[in-house]
Amino acid sequence: MQDVLYIEAVEQAATLLHPLRMELLQQMEEARTCPELAELFDSTPQKIYYHIKALEKAGLIEKVEERRVRGAVEGYYQAKARSYWLAPHLVGQIGGGRAAQDQTSLRFLLNLAEEIHDDIGRLGQQSEAGANVPSLGLSAHIYLPDGDRRAAFLADVQDVFQGLASKYGIPPDEMDAELIGKAFRLILAVYPKD
Repeated sequence: MQDVLYIEAVEQAATLLHPLRMELLQQMEEARTCPELAELFDSTPQKIYYHIKALEKAGLIEKVEERRVRGAVEGYYQAKARSYWLAPHLVGQIGGGRAAQDQTSLRFLLNLAEEIHDDIGRLGQQSEAGANVPSLGLSAHIYLPDGDRRAAFLADVQDVFQGLASKYGIPPDEMDAELIGKAFRLILAVYPKD
């Protein structure tokens, strides 16, 4: 089972966002049969089977086992991932995808947040549950009450940011085939909390 299944297709998202199917997925960390799920949801096995088949067709669950019970074959289904992330492009932006050039604009931050969401979703999909993906998240609250202080802070942060990238990063002209795929993304976002 994967940690994250990154949903990029509209059809998959539509299947996932059905309320009963979301509830079914939450009960399928362990393999279950349609009759077991029907009992949990006070429903009929036929109704549950219909939704299970839709989830399976969308690639959100998989049949992991079959057993013969009272002359019939009973399938055991399990969720493919512990969590499901929707790609930001499924919703899209009103007015098109204009790139924000101003690093101090909210649109620029939203574009960065979308890129982070997309990158992490893809990483999560590539890793098995419990796999260690080398990453780091930092968070802090800082009070910057006036424009002068914010401008000075921004200038210092940009200097430190560039300094760290220069100190530890390998310049593009020194890259070789062995280093491909070992790049890390470093993003810093500063925005008003309240």
